[in-house]
Amino acid sequence: MTIRIALAAAALLAATPGARAQSVEEFYKGKSITLAIGFTPGGGYDLYARHLARHMGKYIPGRPTIVPQNMAGAGSLRAANFIYSAAPKDGTAFGTFARTTGLNPLLESGATFDGTKFTWLGSVTNDISLCVTWHTSKANNWEAFLKHPTTLGGQAPSSEPDIFANLYKNVFGAPVKLVPGYPGTNEISLAMERGEVDGLCGLSWSTIKTRHQQWLTEKKINLLVQAAFQKEPEIGNVPLVMDLTKDIEKIQILKLILAAQEMARPFAAPPGIPLDRAAALAAAFDATMKDADYLADAAKSRIDVNPVSGAAIDKLLAELYATPKDVIQKASQAIAR
Repeated sequence: MTIRIALAAAALLAATPGARAQSVEEFYKGKSITLAIGFTPGGGYDLYARHLARHMGKYIPGRPTIVPQNMAGAGSLRAANFIYSAAPKDGTAFGTFARTTGLNPLLESGATFDGTKFTWLGSVTNDISLCVTWHTSKANNWEAFLKHPTTLGGQAPSSEPDIFANLYKNVFGAPVKLVPGYPGTNEISLAMERGEVDGLCGLSWSTIKTRHQQWLTEKKINLLVQAAFQKEPEIGNVPLVMDLTKDIEKIQILKLILAAQEMARPFAAPPGIPLDRAAALAAAFDATMKDADYLADAAKSRIDVNPVSGAAIDKLLAELYATPKDVIQKASQAIAR
């Protein structure tokens, strides 16, 4: 949904003669908004969502309270399906889920929605995903990862750990054994520390910095590969997956999967909510991204803020949904178990 069009529509509605419609401020005054979080407490998505909830309400007319609610399941598909189909479509609910979720319908991962029809509010930042193993693992770099059998923790077919583990297995031939069923990356991280699994893929660099800084300072993990279009200099000499092949077909597959890194911490409301409220939520999100208190708290929590607008997400998804079917089919096969 293009919010800029929504603003114009809302203005036109306000100018229409007849019975006075309830204003956005009147609607939200005294209300609460549910923020559905598609993961368990303690992970990166949970941190970003709760941080946003503390600040965004003051920019919504009527100053409603935003109430975070964890809704883990199926790699965050449960929350995405809730927001798309079951949540109230009156502007009193929005949510956050895995960055790859908007692509799920393209890749036939059990999604029951059209990613282009969410009311996208924006993303707090773009990001890079990494494959990591515990320091005791023989798979301590990319070359060793391609040689040594490695057990990786997973969640569900639509989740980032599963998607990236299968991607490296099917596209690059890494001898990966995936152990699915963990509720979130926080639980997989604990399993790695306990020695239940060797590591996990699809873990955000922002999560490592905010939640697991001690891993870096104590050299407890091996960073195997960066999944993004461009390297992150602060990660150091860790290979970029796009540089690891010159095969045109593999590059096409990687581009489709990695596009989700551009909307790393996304927030979306249901389709079909009133245009004026959709515009107010998007404007509040944009304003929060520039708020001094929000940015100061983000710095304390080591949260990256490099916002992507809802309009930019709309444009990106429109381009991805126009990808040729043969490329989509190959990408879908590449991330299948």
